[in-house]
Amino acid sequence: MSKSTNKKLLLSSLSACVALSVSANATAQDSVFVGHLADMSGPTAFVGKVYADGVRDSLAYINANGGISGTKLEYETIDYAYKVPQAIAAYKKWKSRKNMVVMQGWGTADTEALISFVARDKTPVFSASYSGHLTDPTGKNPHTKKPAPYNFFYGASYSDACRGLVQWAAKDWQSKGNKGKPKFTHIGANHPFPNAPKAACAEYAQELGFEVMPPVVISMKPGDFKAQCLSIKSSGSNYGYIGNLGGSVLSLVKSCNTVGTDIQFMSNIWGGDKKVFEAAGEGIKNYIFPTMTPFWTDNVPGMKLVKEISKMSDKSGEESRLHHYMRGVCSTYFMKEAMEWAKENGGITGENVKKGMYVHKNWVPKGLEGVCLAANWTVEDHRGVNQVNIYQGNFNGGNVQIEQVSQVTLDRRDDWLGY
Repeated sequence: MSKSTNKKLLLSSLSACVALSVSANATAQDSVFVGHLADMSGPTAFVGKVYADGVRDSLAYINANGGISGTKLEYETIDYAYKVPQAIAAYKKWKSRKNMVVMQGWGTADTEALISFVARDKTPVFSASYSGHLTDPTGKNPHTKKPAPYNFFYGASYSDACRGLVQWAAKDWQSKGNKGKPKFTHIGANHPFPNAPKAACAEYAQELGFEVMPPVVISMKPGDFKAQCLSIKSSGSNYGYIGNLGGSVLSLVKSCNTVGTDIQFMSNIWGGDKKVFEAAGEGIKNYIFPTMTPFWTDNVPGMKLVKEISKMSDKSGEESRLHHYMRGVCSTYFMKEAMEWAKENGGITGENVKKGMYVHKNWVPKGLEGVCLAANWTVEDHRGVNQVNIYQGNFNGGNVQIEQVSQVTLDRRDDWLGY
């Protein structure tokens, strides 16, 4: 064989290797894995199932419509039943076996437990925990437990939402011509989720002139809370922030009605929805709660896309979704657009997806105008949304009535970052 022939064969072999390498890289980017933690059977399943459906339907819809600019999303939902060890085990499995790039998360205890893991692994987590502890990416605020550079969530933090409710309560107190200091009480389980805003909100309530009463502890599970309601009654508390959700909230409302506790309830974002009001019936009176999306029947442009997404699991298109579902959609679509930016700027890696979260200002995912509030994440501040829409719920003669009573925009104070 001549030297010329050998040279040609070598060049041909090298070209084949390069082609195979390029093909392998292209194939690697043809799909990326997204982990999805959900509570479908634990103490927060009342809303966990609803939010999880929003995430899963969105992932399915994205794939059915071209994926991430041609890259398919592989994904798996694990019901970790709100147990931290199961969440950590699922995370480790996805990282080691699936090469997970990003994760859609759920609860506060598990999301906070994973902060160091995801920062080390450079895995962006889009959680349904809105704990203020997740908002300081650099750890510059002394209040911050741990820097959380790879944690994101759609909506105001639990702390900011509670601050917004306290602002509303201060104005409500004045508008009714009341004198003296109003009294404020935190009501919830001794658990990372209800506790997340407790200290921050109490401090702000004091700043606004409230007398902050000792917290009242109630279980995350339904129960007889008449003793706690009598304690609230004897304290003379005027405004109560409810940190729990679902059946626990129903038990609290019914127990307090039974013993005649006269207090204005204000809940966290998971503690107020149509299902709660329907189940409580006439016991719900002027119940105050925050939202980050419109409701299913609201006529806004982005609801057209939401209703198409909903058909991924409800082909009839007749199922009415709670607003928690829409937050799942928003969370997934912010992730989607950050992944699209990453693909165009070096590839879909965790590090690039994180960079993609800082590109847009007053960011609303395309097609979800009027559904998702405009968000702004920066390298030093992961408080994406600082607007809190406040609604009032009533049950009148069999009909649930919900109306907006206020909109609060919180200051991005440095001492509130990560807190």
